[in-house]
Amino acid sequence: MKEGWQTKTLGDLFDITSSKRVFEADWKTEGVPFYRAREIVKLARHGFVENELFISEEMFDRYSTKYGIPAVGDIMVTGVGTLGICYVVKKDDRFYFKDGNIIWLKKKTEADSCFVEYAFQSDYLRSQIDNSVGATVGTYTIIKAKSTLIPVPPLSEQKRIVGILDEAFEGIATAKANAEKNLQNARALFESHLQSVFTQRGKGWVEKTIGQCFKVRSGDFLPAKVMIETGDIDVYGGNGIAGKHNAKNLSGENIVIGRVGAKCGNVRHVVGDLWLTDNAFYISEFYCEFDLAFMERLLTLKNLRNNARQAAQPVISYTTIKDVVLEFPVSKAVQKEIAGMFDALEIETQRLESIYQQKLTALEALKKSLLNQAFTGEL
Repeated sequence: MKEGWQTKTLGDLFDITSSKRVFEADWKTEGVPFYRAREIVKLARHGFVENELFISEEMFDRYSTKYGIPAVGDIMVTGVGTLGICYVVKKDDRFYFKDGNIIWLKKKTEADSCFVEYAFQSDYLRSQIDNSVGATVGTYTIIKAKSTLIPVPPLSEQKRIVGILDEAFEGIATAKANAEKNLQNARALFESHLQSVFTQRGKGWVEKTIGQCFKVRSGDFLPAKVMIETGDIDVYGGNGIAGKHNAKNLSGENIVIGRVGAKCGNVRHVVGDLWLTDNAFYISEFYCEFDLAFMERLLTLKNLRNNARQAAQPVISYTTIKDVVLEFPVSKAVQKEIAGMFDALEIETQRLESIYQQKLTALEALKKSLLNQAFTGEL
């Protein structure tokens, strides 16, 4: 450890306790904010929370006088759910909190609370917190908090480290926000362009219902014990197991539509042999000429899942989708040209998404590296 640093426990730096119990019968819809772990997480991540629970002013005043309330510089730490998330109490904060959900670190030394807050994000403390497992769910208890080790430099060094991390993390947060916005914009631009092509149609385009364009059939029933999931819709096969149970065998080019459950409404243009169960539709008869790559885009745009019956699980029937209106150019050559254009655009979109995702990953790695340097005395 760096010269001048000491290893201490959180119990050396803070009085660690929780709140006086507030029973559910005392929760109110207005008054003084009453926080659970979920509210502390939102405060820590966003700086504000739209609170749902309150206690009366009278109860808050009584508890304040008799038991005390969080003061400036105290640290609230989540002990259930997402463990070890910290919120440092600010000057104008006025709230009470749920016992058992939140651990209260009450200042008793000159330790910099923001330094400790950053320490909770470092691997040094996380390795101790993440091992805090109860019988059925993860917990971080008062006893565990009191014995949690933390490297502590002199106060001036703590403040220097906090200043460096504050500046660096502000820059990282801005860079992340920009990368996330660019990531969303890349996908939104693709979707917008897709929509515009199908809404700003011109000469040679027609409107027909699905029932006027093609016939939809489901695959064959397959016993659940031999189900084999592959891909994003219920398409089964490749090794012949489903074939032994008389599932529908298709070959060549096909459009397959998820009919049931989580994959309900998903559309795929499939090339090659496949076995199909009754969890999916396929198109058995075409009444118009279609390029199937174009048809995949067109049907995906229609959000067929919206036509599902919402029972125990969503189910699409032919009756519910046959009246869905499709807009498309009559010319198969034009359809093929549009499909090719979108294929190229999607490849570029995926390339940009990959770049922005790599940036986000790199920024998270930078945060982790800075924290590890900070709490090993290398910053």
